[in-house]
Amino acid sequence: MASIKLAVVVGSNRKDSINRKLANALVKLAGDRVEVSLVKIDDLPMYNMDLEGNRPDAVNRFTAEVAACDAVLLVTPEHNRSIPAVLKNAIDWGSKPMDKNVWKGKATAITGTSPGAIGTAVGQQHLRQIMGILGGLVMGGEAYIAFKPDLISDDGSIAIDDTRAFLQAYIDNFINVAEKLSA
Repeated sequence: MASIKLAVVVGSNRKDSINRKLANALVKLAGDRVEVSLVKIDDLPMYNMDLEGNRPDAVNRFTAEVAACDAVLLVTPEHNRSIPAVLKNAIDWGSKPMDKNVWKGKATAITGTSPGAIGTAVGQQHLRQIMGILGGLVMGGEAYIAFKPDLISDDGSIAIDDTRAFLQAYIDNFINVAEKLSA
C-alpha cells in the first residue's frame, strides 16, 4: 500500500517525449509503494506577477496537485545546457507567493534523459540549484540517462538490465528518503 504521494513533473511538453517515457518507466519501478500524480505543466501561462491577484485555473490546479504530495520527481530534458522554459515556468508558479511555495520541504529527486553521452547532466545541475534555493530537499546521487532506442520496451519498462538495476536502486532510495522525511 502506498505511503507516499508522489508528484511526477516532466519538463517536456512533447507528445512523444523520451523524458515522459522515462518518467512512466520510473513510476513502474516504484510500483504500489507510491500514489502517483502525473502533474501537467503544458497548460500553464507564462509566470506574470500581474496574475497573482486572480490566478488562472491551470495554475491553481497545478499548485494544488504539487502541494498535496509528499515528494516530487522531476524528469527533464536539457535545453541549451539548462532546463526547458516550460519546466522553469512551472517551478516559478509553484514558488509564488513565497509563503505558499509548494516545493519547500519536499523530498525531491531529479533525473532526465537525452540522446547525448552525458544525459542531461548540466540541466540537472541547474535544476538542483533552483530547487535547493526554493527549499526542496534534493536527494543526493545523480541519474544522468543516455537515451538509446532500446532503453524502454513496448510495455513501458526499462529494457536494459544494468540501467533498470541502477534506476531501481535510485527510485528505491528516493522512496526511502521520502518516507523518512514524511514520517
